[in-house]
Amino acid sequence: MKATGIVRRIDDLGRVVVPKEIRRTLRIREGDPLEIFTDNEGSIILKKYSPIGEMTPFAKQYAEALSSVAGHMIIITDRDQAIAVAGGVKSELLGKHISKPLENIMTERQLYNTANDKNPITIVEGTDMNFKEYQQVIYPIICEGDVIGSVIIMSKNNNRLTDTENKLAGVAALFLARQMES
Repeated sequence: MKATGIVRRIDDLGRVVVPKEIRRTLRIREGDPLEIFTDNEGSIILKKYSPIGEMTPFAKQYAEALSSVAGHMIIITDRDQAIAVAGGVKSELLGKHISKPLENIMTERQLYNTANDKNPITIVEGTDMNFKEYQQVIYPIICEGDVIGSVIIMSKNNNRLTDTENKLAGVAALFLARQMES
């Protein structure tokens, strides 16, 4: 554990304010769920909760199957990071924080396809990968009214992604959302 030097008091309702600097650094937004853990030494640990993160092994299998059928790179993200990658350089993407443009696309809750005169976006931060070389289809995963992640299909060498890839991404997003609901 790393000490921050910040001390906060519990109010009369049992609440503690997480400092703005920590919320910004950890990308915790208003309304984000936090998981609470305790250890044997009396420490309380708060961790940002990712509902789709619980499905990471399943998401990896789904991404691999989709990549082998579609012949494209598949990336599945939660609201913070890439949790599954298939058909591409996993070490460049897996576990990396998603970009602000991807966050915005997910918030819009719309299909994003670079074949429709849209520019490719950077998917994750902290990589040397040139995302401008790829065609992209991005479909948000919406579970019980909340955006919980995205399914991304990427293809290199100007292979145009068509309505087929739009539907594949949509089916994957809907299927993952349904798995979360049950």
